[in-house]
Amino acid sequence: QVQLVESGGGLVQPGGSLRLSCAASGSIFSIHYMAWFRQAPTKQRELVAEITSHGRLNYADSVKGRFTISRDNAKNTVYLQMNSLKPEDTAVYYCHTEGSLGDHWGQGTQVTVSS
Repeated sequence: QVQLVESGGGLVQPGGSLRLSCAASGSIFSIHYMAWFRQAPTKQRELVAEITSHGRLNYADSVKGRFTISRDNAKNTVYLQMNSLKPEDTAVYYCHTEGSLGDHWGQGTQVTVSS
């Protein structure tokens, strides 16, 4: 099994920045894909950014140029740097992994962008 723990969410003003972290533990050797999703109230969960098994980085159009996903293999952690935040970025952000032991989700961290 894989355990994922997110941190770094909070309240930030429009135009501000936050960095989310997702620490993985357990059978981390099995992971070949890592991503961040988000879900706003009354909306479906959507992909924000991903690191594919080939190391390719992909982003939702709504966050391109503002968000950056990265991975620190030594710390078994994936990050989401979020800059120029907008009120529409308000959501619960979830870390997600896929691998030989299946799919796993973190518990989520709330990001609220408001003045």
